[in-house]
Order: sequence, then C-alpha cells, then structure tokens
Amino acid sequence: MQTHDHASDEETRDWATFDLRWQVALGVPVGSQPFAKSTLQEFRAQLVLHEEQGKLFLASLALIKRKGWFRGQRLTVAEDTTFILGRGAVKDTYNLLADGILQVLRVLAAQAGEEVAAYAARQELARYVAEQSLKSQSAVDWDDPAALRRFLAGIVADADRVLEVVRVAREALEPESVAEGALKDAAGLLARLLLQDIERREDGPALRQGVAKDRVVSVHDPEMRHGRKSQAKRFDGHKAQVVVDTDEAWITAVAVLPGNAPDHEQALAMVEASEANTGCAVATTVVDCAYGDGGTRQAFAEAGRRLVAKVATMTNQGHFPKTVFVLDVAAGRCTCPAGVITHDLRPQGNGGQVFHFAATSCHRCPLRIQCVRGRGGRTVQVHPQETLLQEARAFQSSPAFQEYRTRRQVVEHRLARLVQLGIRQARYFGAAKTLFQLCLAATVANLTLLAHKGAALLPAVLFLALLLARVAAAYRPAPKQIAARQGPMALIRRPSFVPAASMSHSYSRTFKMAVSRPDF
Repeated sequence: MQTHDHASDEETRDWATFDLRWQVALGVPVGSQPFAKSTLQEFRAQLVLHEEQGKLFLASLALIKRKGWFRGQRLTVAEDTTFILGRGAVKDTYNLLADGILQVLRVLAAQAGEEVAAYAARQELARYVAEQSLKSQSAVDWDDPAALRRFLAGIVADADRVLEVVRVAREALEPESVAEGALKDAAGLLARLLLQDIERREDGPALRQGVAKDRVVSVHDPEMRHGRKSQAKRFDGHKAQVVVDTDEAWITAVAVLPGNAPDHEQALAMVEASEANTGCAVATTVVDCAYGDGGTRQAFAEAGRRLVAKVATMTNQGHFPKTVFVLDVAAGRCTCPAGVITHDLRPQGNGGQVFHFAATSCHRCPLRIQCVRGRGGRTVQVHPQETLLQEARAFQSSPAFQEYRTRRQVVEHRLARLVQLGIRQARYFGAAKTLFQLCLAATVANLTLLAHKGAALLPAVLFLALLLARVAAAYRPAPKQIAARQGPMALIRRPSFVPAASMSHSYSRTFKMAVSRPDF
C-alpha cells in the first residue's frame, strides 16, 4: 500500500491511522494506530538483513498461482533492464575525497568517544567537517592549473595522514572485531578513491585522466556506478533487471545490477529464477539486441534453452559488410559477392577465425571498390559463435520473428508500470535496499494486474461495495433528526454526520466475511 500510494514512512503511519480506506484494507479497528513509523523501518531492515527482500514478491506470485495461473504451462518470457537513479550524492574528485576523509573521521571519533568536530579539529582537519563543501570554502583560483595541483596535493596529503592514523588504530584493536571492521571498511573506501582518481607523479599528485573501470561515484552509496542507456544518455545508479511472462504480463523475477553492468549479465540465472518462482518451465526467452552477444547465446544453447534476440545490423563504412558473404564454417569455406571462394581460414587470438581472400583475386575483381579498403585482399572475421549468430540472422529475417518482436513489448510495458511505481529514483542507499524497493513495486504491479484481470476477485469487490454502503449507513442520521435539528433546508445542504456506536463492529464483521470466502 505504501508503494502503491507513493507514501513515505510517516505518511504510511498517518494514513493507516486516519484514512478509512487504509483501515478497511488492513482490517484494523477505526481510530487505532496499527503501527508506528519505526515499525516500517524495522521491518525493512530485517528483510534486508536476512536477504528476504523478495518475500512479498514471491507471495504475490504464490497468490497468482492459487488463482489458477501458472498451472504447469511452458512460459515464453521477455527480459529487459531499466536504469535506477542512485540515492547517493555524486561529486567531483575534490569533494569525493573530502567525503571519504570525513567518513573515516566519523569512525575514528566514535571509537575515541569524541564529537567528530572536536576530533577533526585536534587532527587539524576541521575543514572536512564544515557545513560548506570543501571546494566552496576554499579560496582557489580554478583557472590556475598550478593552484589546482597545490589544492589537490593538500587533500591527498590529508587522506594519506588519515589512512596512517587508521593503520595505527587498527593495531590496537582485536582482529575481526566490529570496531576493526568499521575502520577497515571506511579506510578501504578512501584508499579506493585515491587509487581510482589520483595519479602519483614525481612533481606531486594529479587527477587521473579518463574514467577508471568500475569507478565509485558516491561515498554515501559506494555501490552506485556510472551507466549508459545510449551514447548520449548517461546515469549514475543501478539497473533493474526484470523477467515478464509475455502471455499474461506477470513479473516473474527481478534483480538489481550495478549501473555499469551489461544488460545481459546473469540473463540465464534470471530465467532459472523465474522458473523457481512460478513452478513453470520457460520454453523461450525473448530479449533485445543487448542480449544478443555470442557469449549469452552460447550459455543458453549449452543449457538447452531457446533464446530469441535480434542480431545487430552490421555496417562496413560503405563497403560490403560481412553478411553479404556466404560463410560455411563447418566446411571451412567463404564465398564473396563476386562468387570467389576461399578456404584460407586462420585462427585469431580471441578464439575466432579469419577468412583471407588472395590479393591477386581481389585486384582484378570488378567489385573491389565496393569491397576492399586496403591494398591487399579482403578478410572476413568469423565469430567464435558464428553458427549461432547465423541461425539468429536467418530467423530474424523470417516472418515468424514478428511474433516475438510483439511479445517483447510486454516487458517494456511492465517496466513503464514499475517506473510509475517509483523505481526510476532509488528511495534508499545501497543495492540491497534498492532491491527491496524494486520487489515491492513488482509486487504491487502483479497484484493490481491480478485485480484488473478479475481473477476470482469480483466477489470480494461486491463485498467491499456492501461494506462501504454499511459504513455510510452507519454514519448517516435519519432525515427527520436532521430536519428537527437544523431545519428542512438541511436535507439538501451538507448533512451533519454522527458515527454510530456499532459502526466499527459492523464493518469489521463484513470485511471478515468477505476475506473468509474461498474464492477471495
């Protein structure tokens, strides 16, 4: 309900206490407070701690199964991802290092039994605990490269000094203790920030050129990563990976990936999770071009599973692409558009192979200007999974492929529904809590779809309508009482509602009658 209504923890507590609709759905007496704000926080923390974020999501699938769906049929599923903007603040290297230093200072101060401001002042690091950011409080000429180098050198020197303090402090702590682990984690993050963004030179530290692989972008949420949905669209955060039944649009499996992870990561594992969640075998998996790499196709083929994924269109800068050549890898033969055949197949270091056409044959070919760019003969790359790619291209050009293109749109619609439920922006820090948010959104998406399909819920809806009628009747005084108290015009003006004493018992008994029905 919190996810469905986009409510905060505080709003959820208030609405469950004062909103009659929430109280009816929860089955609690009117006027009671069913839970406190901290209850939701504790519940969420327990689920995350015990890695049970998907418990409610699995319960929704179990309900769907009890309603008559997933009865042993073989499923056709679609799989796709969408980005989730991280909750942590993304900063440049200067402020990122400052946040890393501050995080270590907080741990050191807590273990020393001091306030962080007092501890930082004693270590001559007070500028890292100020209300303003490090850059905003520093009088630096940002157009002077030498001044920037000096400013960076000061930050790196402070970071090195803090790491040395941590090293000394850890020697006095019991190994593998909670205190030692907290220092290790905070110092490890700061050391990683230095390694990924700083280049140590003889004339002093400098900013590393380019972006480090798997770069940490936020101290507040170290699991956030730079990601791209296209060359022009970049984001900082995570990816939501979703599997959907293309026949009925149920969401059958969800996961959270790092923002820089490829879409096809753990694609096969997601299909296996879908089978475990529904109890139904997956016959076909439909995905987009991002899942069409040779490695993913090979993994599905070795597992005996069918994968339908579009193969990327090949171009060759205006020359004949590889697809106009006839490749027979089993026979070791390649035929060019001019009808020339070569058997010169040589291995490559990446596990692939290359067909070579003789330079003499290409020189006298009338199609050379459309085929060869260099001075020698034409070469044609053979992918390690060339046979699988050829089969996919042949199926892609057949009329039967159109059905799967239509089926794949179902997962896009479900992703749009999850975005409506708030997964575009993470509500919490970390991938584990973001997975909790995604699982709740998927749960609401499944339950609302189940209600829309009317899967044996119509009797419940009728009972709820009766319930609302009884509640309204319990609140409404008799017309004669209204007229006697306020005059005849009161009948057409806003009536004065007085709750009946037995209203709570009446609606509670009716609701229990509704939910006790076997077909509810």
